[in-house]
Amino acid sequence: MSYTENLWLFFTLLFGIIIVPGMDMIFVLANSLTGGRASGLSATAGIMAGGVLHTLYAALGVSVILHLVPQLFNVLLIGGAAYIAWIGFSLIRSSITIGGIDGGGRLSRWASFRQGALTSLMNPKAYLFMLAVYPQFLKPQFGPVWSQAAVMALMIAATQLAVYGGLALAAGRGRDFLVGSPGATVLIGRVAGLVLVLVAALTVWQGWIGAARG
Repeated sequence: MSYTENLWLFFTLLFGIIIVPGMDMIFVLANSLTGGRASGLSATAGIMAGGVLHTLYAALGVSVILHLVPQLFNVLLIGGAAYIAWIGFSLIRSSITIGGIDGGGRLSRWASFRQGALTSLMNPKAYLFMLAVYPQFLKPQFGPVWSQAAVMALMIAATQLAVYGGLALAAGRGRDFLVGSPGATVLIGRVAGLVLVLVAALTVWQGWIGAARG
């Protein structure tokens, strides 16, 4: 697998995770509805900032593992693939819907940004996801881990901006669609789950091929 193919596979997995309605999406919607587009975009920026920090700690962890215990890399790869497949099967079997969003109090732009970052940083699933995903896509043959991590961090931020920022710009319509179309959100979740299962299978296959060549 080339570096470009590796990045495309990572993007497919990343997009499948971000587009699934969840806590971050609801937070952006709530801020957009109560404080307008600017508040929604501020919340999106906060979530992006939290994502950058997640990327930094994940890259540091992989660097340490590659330096101290190289043999553990394949164990993490298989474990991460199993975790991704489990998320995928859970999404396929679930029926994700978004209920009505309470207007609540209006937050300032700074408060929206700060709470967005905290929402991202305090999400335990995000830590598990980063630890499971990164070992599969940060590969020594593609150069320094930090340069690869920087590219992936930009991809994460750009995808979050496109999905959440786009939702903030179309707050009213986005909210009406997600709340009023439960079938659509269920379909989004199940399609994303299928994508995750396929990516997990492809990751294990690529790892097996690499080990056989090594």
